[in-house]
Parts: sequence; C-alpha cells; structure tokens
Amino acid sequence: MNFVKAIVAAGLVAASTSAFAADITGAGSTFIYPVLSKWADAYKKESGSGVNYQSIGSGAGIKQIQAKTVTFGATDMPLTVAQLEKDGLSQWPTIMGAIVPVVNIEGVNAGDMVLDGDTLAKIYLGTITKWDDPAIKKLNPKLNLPSAAIAVVHRSDGSGTTFNFSDYLSKVSADWKSKVGEGTTVEWPVGVGAKGNEGVSGNIGQTKNAIGYVEYAYAKQNKLTYTKLVNKGGKTVEPTMEAFKAAAANADWAHAPGYYLILTDQPGDKSWPITASTFVLMHKEPADKANSAEAIKFFKFAFEKGDKMAEDLDYIPMPESVVKTIEKTWSADIKS
Repeated sequence: MNFVKAIVAAGLVAASTSAFAADITGAGSTFIYPVLSKWADAYKKESGSGVNYQSIGSGAGIKQIQAKTVTFGATDMPLTVAQLEKDGLSQWPTIMGAIVPVVNIEGVNAGDMVLDGDTLAKIYLGTITKWDDPAIKKLNPKLNLPSAAIAVVHRSDGSGTTFNFSDYLSKVSADWKSKVGEGTTVEWPVGVGAKGNEGVSGNIGQTKNAIGYVEYAYAKQNKLTYTKLVNKGGKTVEPTMEAFKAAAANADWAHAPGYYLILTDQPGDKSWPITASTFVLMHKEPADKANSAEAIKFFKFAFEKGDKMAEDLDYIPMPESVVKTIEKTWSADIKS
C-alpha cells in the first residue's frame, strides 16, 4: 500500500498584470498531514491556488527541501541554527499537536489503560514482553490483561513523530537514553516498522495485542484505542485538548533561536507528556520566488483562517503573538 498522500490542485492566481499557474509543492511530516490537507482544500476554494503535499515523513521532507525539489519542507524535528545556516533555510513552527500510544487489546477501550514513561520505554526496549507483566498490571489493577506477547510497532521511515517519541523516552528512561537515544530514525531493539502515521495506524488496527505511537488525529480518525499516560508531575492524564494546551503553554518561542524548541515531558499537572510541533522549512533565497511567495500566502492564510480547522482535529494553533513574530521572520529571511 502506498501511504504517500498528496493534495493536488492546479489553479491560477492573479498577478498585477498577468496570471501564472500556482505550483506550491511541499513534502515531509505525516504528523501535520490531516490539518494541512484541510487548509489546502480551503485555500484552493478561496484563492484558486493548489498545494501539492507529499506526506512522506519528516526525514524525507528535510532531504527534499535541502535538495530544492519542493517549495517547503515540513518536519516535527526542528533543525538547529547551525543546520539552518548551512543550508540557507528559514524555519518556523506552524502547528502543535500530540503523540499518543495506541493499543489493540481485546476488551480494552480508549482511555482504559494507563502507562508511564518507564514502562513504555521497557516495552520498546523489549524488556517487558507480555501484556500481563507485573509493571503493566500495577498501573492497571482493574484491567483483565491477556498473557499474550506484545506486538511492538514503530515507524520504518525517517520520522519527526519518532524523534519526539524517542526524545520523550530518553527523558524518562536512562536505559533508553544510553541504549537507543533519539532521532528521526533509531536502532529499534524490537518490533516491526510501518511507514508514516498512516502505516502505523493501519498496522495497529489489524494486529491483535499490538502497541504503537501516532499523532492524535490519526488515532481519532481511525478510532484507535489510545492509552492514558502518567506525566512529569506524576498525574495520570488523558489525551485531550486541555492537556495538549497545558503542555504547549510552556513553549517560550520568543527566546528560542531559529524557533528550536522541543515540547516533550513538559511540567504541569495537566500537561500531556508527548506534545510536539511541526516546523516549516523554506529557502531564504528560493529558486522560484513566485512559488515561494505563494507558499507564504498559504501559511498566512492558515494562521489567519485555519485555527478552527486545526482545533477540530485536536491540534493547537500558534498563539497570535507568535504568529506576529513569524511574519517578521518571513520579511527578514525570505527573499521572495
């Protein structure tokens, strides 16, 4: 199955004295795909300009923007200032959302199961191998858990979702940090890989006694069984908009050079532990200035008119103060 998704629409956008074919191309993050597709559809209806976006994973999105084969890249792993300067790129956050563990266990419904970071790390390290392990039973004394092997599912592609998931595990588990670490790709000790949030969602839905991790919109759309998590404050929280916003409220974008900021394991009793942002990457000196300008118009539209679409999918829009800072970044960085 090909999990590459695209929104393809061609149109004409008015110029001062003539018209040109809009050809905004982007690639990368599958995390952002559900809301980006909504934005693109609304933008097409309003402006006539189309957006062709390939949902192929953050790692591939970074490579495509570096190679100048797309107008913009999207990644859930921010690039450092040094990386941005090396490739002549500008970066900004466009949306925040959450990553949730999902399971497929008979008799277990969404929100029934509780996991903490250490137990989740041990499952992905392969040191906890069955659902009735004492550590899981201690967290879930009322659940009737099977004595069945845990089928671990992870991403097979270069993934910002993996980056944030592995970053979280590195913060809560010394063993994970020393043995595996963080990255868009890691050496998984156990499990099978699937491509994209789409692929992991499909695999979990089809595999009994499985566990995986996906962006929350995919769990919601595919009616997957998400778990609760114990957060940094020691509180058990559900994946809700309130919990996502509580974590996102800690983001100090104004003092983050290049907007480099990671939102996992944030403090606060209500904070969801695996919250993340998607970042857009564009060349400061684009090869096609017209397409670059059109892409900026698209993201300006998303910031101005896309908040409700984002919230409907349980993403967190960027605060107005941050949007104003981002617009200054566009003016200062991108020559289009």
